[in-house]
Amino acid sequence: MNVTRGFTGRARPQDVSGAPGPVLPPGQYDARQDWPVLSAEVTPALTAEDWTFRIDGLVARPRTWDWAQAHELPGSAYEGALHCVTGWSRFGMRFSGVSLDAFLDEVRPGASATHAVAYSHTGYTANLPLADLTGGRAWIAFDHDGRPLTPEHGGPARLLVPYLYFWKSAKWIAGLHLLDHDEPGFWERNGYHDRGNPWEEQRYSGD
Repeated sequence: MNVTRGFTGRARPQDVSGAPGPVLPPGQYDARQDWPVLSAEVTPALTAEDWTFRIDGLVARPRTWDWAQAHELPGSAYEGALHCVTGWSRFGMRFSGVSLDAFLDEVRPGASATHAVAYSHTGYTANLPLADLTGGRAWIAFDHDGRPLTPEHGGPARLLVPYLYFWKSAKWIAGLHLLDHDEPGFWERNGYHDRGNPWEEQRYSGD
């Protein structure tokens, strides 16, 4: 299984003792052992048997995968940090699943595809440039710390785009629709930044 280590950002800050500390984007705090649960919608009663994932839009071969078919793709993992727009960061996070590149290789995005709308089984949406989803930067995650993702954290499967603010990592992921233009998602239509880069503090529209 391929494991991608956490992305790095600015120089490592130091605590008062002078010892190196974790890499925190500006305005963030270290949540330590706490992984807060934040959702825009009610947690669905979605099982692995009911879960599907589809990629369509500007692709050569639209496709839908069920749970078993998705698990036939090469496994991949991410180890590193998550950063939430509400201010918390958590380090040492470990997820396993399938790199989004493996799914995209099967559908073959068209040359005009520049953006994607990620959508959940609940109807939640988030917009992302296609470049933020390729090159080993994004996953469909099934497990956290060696255990299946719990429903409140997006299980049975969630999108994982760890170097952007965490609202971009849509829970209960159902699919991606590829477009030749940007199309704002749920939080982007409600005042959040279009891209959400923690290192640039792109929290809200206009940042």
